[in-house]
Amino acid sequence: MAVTGLAAVLLAIAVLLVIVSAVQPIARRLELSETVLLAVVGILLGGSADLVLRSSYTDLFNGAAETLLDFPLNSEAFLLIFLPALVFQGALAIDVRRLAHETATVLLLAVVAVVVSTATIGLALFPFASLPLSVCLLLGSIVATTDPSAVAGIFRDIGATSRLTRLVEGEALLNDAAAISIFSILLTAVTSHHPIAPGAALMDFTLAFSGALVMGVLFGRLTLLLITMLGAAPAAEITLTVALPYIVYIVCDEFLGFSGVVATATAGLTLSVYGPSTFRPQTWRFLNELWQQLVFWAGSLVFVLASMLVPRLLVGMTRWDCVLILIATGAGLLARGAVVFGLLPVLAATRLSPPVPNPFKVTMVWGGLRGAITLALALAVTENEHVATPVAHFIGIIATGFVLITLFVNGTTLRYLVVFLKLDQLSPIDQALRHQVLGIGLGEVRDRTHEMAEELGFSRAVAGNVMSMLDRRVAEEEQANTFDTALADRQRVTLALIVVANKERSILLDLFRIQGLSRPVMETLLRSAEAMVDGARLEGRFGYVRALRRRLRPSMRFRLAQVIHHRFHFDQPLMSCMTERFEMLMISYFVSLSLIRFMRTRMEATLGSRISEIVGEVLERQRKLLNEALQTLRLHYHGYSEALESRLLQQVALRLEGEEYDALMSESLISEELHRELSRDVERRRGQLDFKLTFNIKAGIEARLRSLPVFHGLPDEALHALAPQMSIHFTSPGERLYHRGRKVRIVYFISAGVTETHYAEHDVRFGAGDVLGADEALSGERVHAVSRSLQFGHFDHMSARRFRRLVAEYPVIQHNLAELARARETSERSEVQLVPTDGDNTVAPSDEAIALATASLSDALPATMGQDSPPSGG
Repeated sequence: MAVTGLAAVLLAIAVLLVIVSAVQPIARRLELSETVLLAVVGILLGGSADLVLRSSYTDLFNGAAETLLDFPLNSEAFLLIFLPALVFQGALAIDVRRLAHETATVLLLAVVAVVVSTATIGLALFPFASLPLSVCLLLGSIVATTDPSAVAGIFRDIGATSRLTRLVEGEALLNDAAAISIFSILLTAVTSHHPIAPGAALMDFTLAFSGALVMGVLFGRLTLLLITMLGAAPAAEITLTVALPYIVYIVCDEFLGFSGVVATATAGLTLSVYGPSTFRPQTWRFLNELWQQLVFWAGSLVFVLASMLVPRLLVGMTRWDCVLILIATGAGLLARGAVVFGLLPVLAATRLSPPVPNPFKVTMVWGGLRGAITLALALAVTENEHVATPVAHFIGIIATGFVLITLFVNGTTLRYLVVFLKLDQLSPIDQALRHQVLGIGLGEVRDRTHEMAEELGFSRAVAGNVMSMLDRRVAEEEQANTFDTALADRQRVTLALIVVANKERSILLDLFRIQGLSRPVMETLLRSAEAMVDGARLEGRFGYVRALRRRLRPSMRFRLAQVIHHRFHFDQPLMSCMTERFEMLMISYFVSLSLIRFMRTRMEATLGSRISEIVGEVLERQRKLLNEALQTLRLHYHGYSEALESRLLQQVALRLEGEEYDALMSESLISEELHRELSRDVERRRGQLDFKLTFNIKAGIEARLRSLPVFHGLPDEALHALAPQMSIHFTSPGERLYHRGRKVRIVYFISAGVTETHYAEHDVRFGAGDVLGADEALSGERVHAVSRSLQFGHFDHMSARRFRRLVAEYPVIQHNLAELARARETSERSEVQLVPTDGDNTVAPSDEAIALATASLSDALPATMGQDSPPSGG
């Protein structure tokens, strides 16, 4: 009984999946690209099915052959089913922050190269094809889009440099969109027989791209917002990501007229940026693994199904068609080479993009493979009833031949080209580090193996042989180790800072597994840790310090909340920001302690004591700066600080408790029923901690005013009335409070912190209890010097107009200001305090923290590191 209908289609898909699963190990064994082998399989299946239907001796297989050849997938189904998933996963898997440095290069390859290839191929074919120029350009747009799957797969298999892979994958995100947009414009011109209006076409192209970018970010952020609202529901969170690419693609493509591919790619990039700080680490890991599997199925099926159409598309092929295929292939290679070798140096010269080495350029030109999307677009032309038969015949044959040449010529030789150009080798830093790591690591492996052999009772002869082998390897690595001489101090410091920043990111992701931590806080910390990685990689210690200092500055949202608090006395936005800032500083401080321990226990053995001492000093300065920032906040919000710290520790304890029960379950020491009961108890107590702590920004403000020397002598009722009228300002290191030559509009009362005013002859520091801007506010004069904060500070402030009225009402304030000025003139600058005096305990700002806050980047790290200028590249 023959299988027909839906059952036949599902059976065919299942059989194709079985074939696909066999292709992967065969391709690895033959050292061929999986994409090339899938294309071979598809062509053989399509050709075999056609032969079966033509033969009278194979009637038994006619049903299967008809199912394969009449598979219910047209060009529209190809693009709707497969393209969103392929584009979305490609964007999700990309390291966006590292790709951001290559933005100009990616846009050049994805947009400019597509336009140039379309024009070059179309103009090259026009004199020989005996068809209108619009048809030749249409073919150029079809074959202009590159397929990264084969190229990226080859690069990963042979260990090519990550930057090369990143450039190829980044190009693939947008070149499909550019090619499909140009294809749509040209297909409309061909079917309507109207000339192309370049101005209108450019406007449509720009609108489709820009609108898709906005919609992609909007849909991506909306999905992330829904995920945060769902709470800890991994299945629901992952389901949203599966729905996202199809929703954004269809809404933009079908309803809004924007590029669905660009919108899908942008949505995927948005999730790639914010996903690690929105999803729990285990959910994010599973999400990526799931999408990799989905795309393996989708990518393999689309290539097999598209390749099965090759015999049908090549029907009626002539010798002249072969000539046209060679002309198109040569023109495409020439166009890509002109863009890569002609325009990439211009980007490097104008500093729009890092330089691309010539071996990279050669590989990128030769690696411009075409694949399933090109075949799907060619199929769309052949299926279009408004396209004349000669045009459909021309498009189908030339596009298919173009794909076959790039796959079977470029695709099969690309691996050997990469190896020949030595792009599969480690960087000099990694090569030098390899022997160092192996030497140290093998020594530890040897010791642990010896202990394990004795514990498990291996014979002395066997243990001796294995230990001798390990001893030889350790000796070989120690002899080959040139780490101390191969890398300069500056390179080793850069390497150490990259390791530290990556370790910090790892610690933060591990902390994020604790339920109850604020997602916005973790998102901010993870972004800044990744910025430190990029800064250290591109600019060494200068980039690392710049990212570190940027992290500790208040965000634009925080500054806006302070303005709202000051001008409108609406405190809720600032209280929300302060809640997040308190938690961020506390977590950052705990992480800084972990990094210092990591440096001493793990990195010193690998990088040496000198480098560890230099980088350790940077981390110690960071710890001191964070400690003083926390100290400033704890001074006035001690109760909130203690409650927050207690909740964090309880959450850590609950996580450890849950992990202990999981370990007991894995060792079969407790039953499943008991494990569920214990886990429910942990979840119940975790839920009791899932509440928002109340932060009162005005807490203790009257007591602070009472302690300020400038208000000594004011009656209690005056201070009580003054407290609600005061605003609070939290300063960051280096923040300017007054600009030279401007009028004073705000008078600051320092509750905690240190500021410095730069006069022409000298600098004056102000600390806790001092007043800034009072003299200028009373006299109406302009500011004669620049004042800036040296530390995280906590200031109360009021408008200059309100301060003048207050002084007129209470002249004792004028007397107190004069006393403060006399005391400052007779005191030493070192006596300036960070926080108010508490009995005999005074806290002065540390010199290290002030140095890090105020020094230029060239002086922001220890002098032992030298005075070399910042590097231009990574």
